[in-house]
Amino acid sequence: MLPAMQHLAVGTPVLVGTELLPLPAMNPGDRLLAVARTGSLLVVSRAALAAATEAVSEAEAAFQSLARAPSERVDGFFEQFADRLADNGIWREVVAANRADVERALARGRAVGRLRVSDKMRAGMIDGLRRWARSPSRIGEVVERRQGDGWVVERRRAPLGVVAFVFEGRPNVMSDGVGVVKNGNTCVMRIGGDALDTALVIEDKALRPALAAAGLPEATVRLLRSRDHDAGQALFTLGSVRLAVARGSGPTVALLGSIAEAHGIPVSLHGTGGAWMYIDETATAAQVRNAIVHSLDRKVCNTLNVLILDRAALDGLAGAVAEAFAGRKARVHACRGSEGIVPTASVIDEQDLAREWEWDDVPDCSLVVADGRDRAVDLINRYSPHFVASILSGRSDAFEDFYRRVDAPYVGNAFTRWVDGQWAWDRPELGLTNWERGRLLGRSGFLSGDDIFTVRDVFIDRTGEASQAR
Repeated sequence: MLPAMQHLAVGTPVLVGTELLPLPAMNPGDRLLAVARTGSLLVVSRAALAAATEAVSEAEAAFQSLARAPSERVDGFFEQFADRLADNGIWREVVAANRADVERALARGRAVGRLRVSDKMRAGMIDGLRRWARSPSRIGEVVERRQGDGWVVERRRAPLGVVAFVFEGRPNVMSDGVGVVKNGNTCVMRIGGDALDTALVIEDKALRPALAAAGLPEATVRLLRSRDHDAGQALFTLGSVRLAVARGSGPTVALLGSIAEAHGIPVSLHGTGGAWMYIDETATAAQVRNAIVHSLDRKVCNTLNVLILDRAALDGLAGAVAEAFAGRKARVHACRGSEGIVPTASVIDEQDLAREWEWDDVPDCSLVVADGRDRAVDLINRYSPHFVASILSGRSDAFEDFYRRVDAPYVGNAFTRWVDGQWAWDRPELGLTNWERGRLLGRSGFLSGDDIFTVRDVFIDRTGEASQAR
């Protein structure tokens, strides 16, 4: 608690941004966080702060040691981690822990589609780790060079430091996060509480033994062993963290990002998801069916969330749209005035197009009819999370016009699920950054381990006699 508030009574109004909020109850050693952007007054427990501080301090020490580790050891860590996940005995223990996590989540009424491990998830984790083992290190890579008379100035890639992750409850994020180690960084992860026991088994049986076998410090990768949200909040207040990465649901991610920014920590936020697709009358029925079906195969951030059908396409393509939705047994929510394409659709108001549907087995998708491309682009820019936008059209100039006008970092002319770093760029992905809070500065919206670096400038006198005059 701030010293000035130590003697204030619980419930005393406190101004946070433009809101007056009651002072919450606190215990000795707890920390009060006032987040003006979200109008939040939070209590971080003494235990959560201590756990986060210890993990980051150890990761910072490991970062210094990692600078002296040969690249072969780092590559060996990824291979060792992959080998242990490929071990059937170890994987059976992971599955058993995950089954218990899933049962607890179901009992709390939680969605478990992304929590439940599978052979496909396992294969993806192993493949991602082995790709990192095979990829070249970019430490020391010269980004820019200026040659002078007997001297040279170089700008080189260098490790960034401790990266803090707060992930949603998905076991495979364990292998995503360790990608930062490839280029000399260390990390501390806080995984969603639903998946914690699964993550602990992965850490105990695969991650830590892999670090030890490769001769890397145990604290190169640390997992916060807490289901409490304030553990992640505490993690994003520590000055030794060089980058904060948050993935999950929109409000939670926005809050975490605001906490990190208030403490001077750069952030990469992956918040509200949901892809949008616009279909004009020149698209083909086969194109429509293919794009919709393959954009609704499972619920992740790049799943189709809102379909815009041009009014001019109703006669020719409404049947293909309805057929594709029926093929996925989707629940359709038609915007008021757009009823009739799917007879069983519920009716929603236009502002409800901003809602991201969450589902496990049966897809949910919104549907709206628009009068032309101008109206479609306006709807996307007004209600979408500024994330994924797709256009299906047979007009040769339609895509480039759509690309120029739509405010989204990921734009395509087919299915929306291509937005995945491992699929699109053959790089294990740490997260996707959308444009909810402004465009990105100088890098892709795909965040991978290769993107986590800083630059250092060096001056080299090649002769020992370079002029010192300026």
